[in-house]
Amino acid sequence: MPADRTQLGAFLRSRRDSLTPADVGLRAFPGPRRVPGLRKEELAVLAGVSPDYYSRLEQGRQANISRAVLDSLATALRLDDVEQAHLFALAAPSNRPKPSTPAVQQADPGLLRLMTVLDHMPALVLGRRGDVLATNTLLTSVLTGLRPSSSFPRFMFFDPLARERIVNWEHFAAASVAALRGELGRYPDDRRLVALIDELCSGDADAARWWADHRVQDYASAAKRILHPIVGDLSFDIETVTPPRATDQVLVVYTAQPDSETAQKLPFLASWGVRESAGR
Repeated sequence: MPADRTQLGAFLRSRRDSLTPADVGLRAFPGPRRVPGLRKEELAVLAGVSPDYYSRLEQGRQANISRAVLDSLATALRLDDVEQAHLFALAAPSNRPKPSTPAVQQADPGLLRLMTVLDHMPALVLGRRGDVLATNTLLTSVLTGLRPSSSFPRFMFFDPLARERIVNWEHFAAASVAALRGELGRYPDDRRLVALIDELCSGDADAARWWADHRVQDYASAAKRILHPIVGDLSFDIETVTPPRATDQVLVVYTAQPDSETAQKLPFLASWGVRESAGR
């Protein structure tokens, strides 16, 4: 993986390429355009810095970057909160923890209690690198390949069941890559994370394409459609909970509207899952 300053420059370039002068209310500078989005000079004007200074940022040659400059760049590039946090993380690597050999993860006890209370809905606990730390019976009934000690990103890209059952697979697969991008910004020295990203990019063309676009996001609420071989269509709204004392973990809950077809199918699916587990 490139050094932090190189990652910073690549992220800035990707966000600059995604904007046009019209997007930011700027009259395009005269002359032929050789870039798909904003020119460096145009972004420098928007951010209130010199073109030479901004060029050094993208080239990874600017050692110190003030918070004011980062705020100006975030505003000029129309970054959302997650993208802005990623920008700050890339710009200040010395302020981050650097665990090259992280301890074995254990699911947060509070999240486990919540998952028990919510056993009428599919739920799982994800940790660093998208590792699956815990699941309930309903979750494994819906997506068989997701079990404790498995990997959510590996499941999404290397288990045929994921593409088979998740109707809007591309949305969630791309989001899982974007989540890994954000995590790498926070933990650039996590060797297992770097190895996982290399494995995904070398083993799947979609993963490599999404990694190259430098998109970053956290796990967020979203709609998810599952085509289950026993009960058919299932429609969920995915909600997430992150505890304050274990910010590298998230409880993911597949919620369903009360009295919906999905909600009516879940009790049968739960009993089917119990029978399946007992038969193994």
